[in-house]
Parts: sequence; C-alpha cells; structure tokens
Amino acid sequence: MKISLIIAHPDKDSLNSAIAKCCLDTLEANGHTVYFHDLYSEKFDALLPAQEISRTTELPGELKKHCDEIASVDGIIVVHPNWWGQPPAILKGWIDRVFRPGVAYEFIEGDSGEGVPVGLLKAKSALVFNTSNTESNREINVFKDPLETIWKNCIFDLCGVHDFYRKMFNIVVTSSNEQRIAWLSEVAEIVNQYYPNGEVAE
Repeated sequence: MKISLIIAHPDKDSLNSAIAKCCLDTLEANGHTVYFHDLYSEKFDALLPAQEISRTTELPGELKKHCDEIASVDGIIVVHPNWWGQPPAILKGWIDRVFRPGVAYEFIEGDSGEGVPVGLLKAKSALVFNTSNTESNREINVFKDPLETIWKNCIFDLCGVHDFYRKMFNIVVTSSNEQRIAWLSEVAEIVNQYYPNGEVAE
C-alpha cells in the first residue's frame, strides 16, 4: 500500500515527532511505501496565492508532487498538536493548497460550486493523531471537539475518505516518560490495525 504521512510540529523533540516516527517505522516494517512530509522541516509555503485558486492553473513542481501523492495513496496519516482547537497554520495551508478541486473533490456537472462536492481521493482510510493539554471531557463538552468535526466531516468525508479514526493523547504537559512510551505503543497498534503487513485492512 501507498501511505501519505504528514506531520506539522516545529519541535523535532516533541511527542508529535515521536508519533510520526513511530508511524513511519511501523509502516515501513509492514512493507508499505510511505510518502513522508515534515511540513516545518520542508518549510512548506502555507499561503495560497490568488493565481492558484483556479483549477486550471499550472501548479509549482513541489505542490504538484504533493497533489499527485495525495491523489494516489491508499491511506493517509496526519500528526499534529491541538492549537486553539485547530491544526497549526502550516497544516491548514497544506490542506488549502493540496486538497484542491480536481484532486480531492469535484462538483458535479452543472454545479458552479454552490452544491455538495463529490470526493475524489482514492484513500480508503485516514488516521489523525493529536496531542493536547486539555482534559478530554472539557474538550468535548465545552469546546465540542472541533478537531473531530474539521477532520472527519469537513475534510475527509467530503473528499471521499469515509473510514476515519482520530486519537487524542492528553495531557501532554504533565505526562511521564512511561506514559509517552505507552502512547507510542498504542500508535503502533492502531497503525498495524489499519495498515497491516502486506494487507489491506477491512
């Protein structure tokens, strides 16, 4: 299988980076082809220029590579912290530029963009791993778990990826080394469940 693995965190010593490495190691051990992108290390340009909005525009080479990859993969994994109930700006910009009409979704003939688009992504499943310093009940009851809505409903379901799972690890700021090791073990288990060795998860 071909898997896209995206991380958005500026600190290479963060739990997010450890989660991404765990995902990468597990996927490669299972024999999958991984398109790995550390958006901060790559200095991905998150700004969507006006000329790029048109679906007929000629995309810059690096952006076209991202678009071609996301359109071709069998699975997607995204790793990022919960910042103000949202992904980091660099990741939001990646979505803005890469999940384009004609790549991730399309409007039906005769629809000028006012309707509900059809998802185009080939991926059968998507995983999102988040970290947070907010207690789970507060995240759900007070903030209404905005990351679940963003990733599940606004992005992946709209783009045709209906098998979705998100895991939040918290509270990071007070976590012990033993707790982080246990979290990484859980990450590996989830990745193995969705993308096992040489097989497509049902």
